[in-house]
Amino acid sequence: MYDTNYGLSESTGPGCVHLGMENIHKVGAIGIPGYRWKCKIVNEEGTEVAQGDVGELCVKGPGVMTCYYNDPQATAETLKDGWLYTGDMAKMDEDGFIFLVDRKKDVIVSGGENIYPVQIENFLSAHDKIQDVAVIGLPDERLGEITGAIISVKEGMDCTQEEIDEFCRQLPRYKRPKKIIFAEVPRNATGKIEKPALRRKYGAEQLVARQNMG
Repeated sequence: MYDTNYGLSESTGPGCVHLGMENIHKVGAIGIPGYRWKCKIVNEEGTEVAQGDVGELCVKGPGVMTCYYNDPQATAETLKDGWLYTGDMAKMDEDGFIFLVDRKKDVIVSGGENIYPVQIENFLSAHDKIQDVAVIGLPDERLGEITGAIISVKEGMDCTQEEIDEFCRQLPRYKRPKKIIFAEVPRNATGKIEKPALRRKYGAEQLVARQNMG
């Protein structure tokens, strides 16, 4: 049995988007809007993007919160004209099914290109020697950010940067990690990668290295 529900605490939990057993052919999607729910995918200006393009997923329905308690600024940023801006980047196919791409705060902007870490993480996870991987943006003076991959190697195996670089030749050039770091990938109690901690640690190291070079 397989099913998928999507939601967040600001929308009273899972259920505002639902796949359904009858849509098994759309595995990978989170589904379509549930009963009395609406969805749209928008760009930074709040305009709906074209079908197939990536933007921020917004939901509207009877379960959307009214506000964050004592936090009008956060409320204004998240609720706009009754729409809840989820912070999830997504795209919609020709049948109206929604596919999540990444978290908005994790998107890497490198030389004007939007890079979605989850796509690179999924690719690298297929490597025989990789146990776990996290992809983050690291500060770069010329490009704004570069893509860094923190890689945890399977126990008893050795892996080199050259092996990873060769493997990544299958990716478009702009998606290839510019910096490879072999280290443990921290995850919290729910299994999510602790990317803010990684950005603080390796972002600071990148800045120090750049200053030393200067």
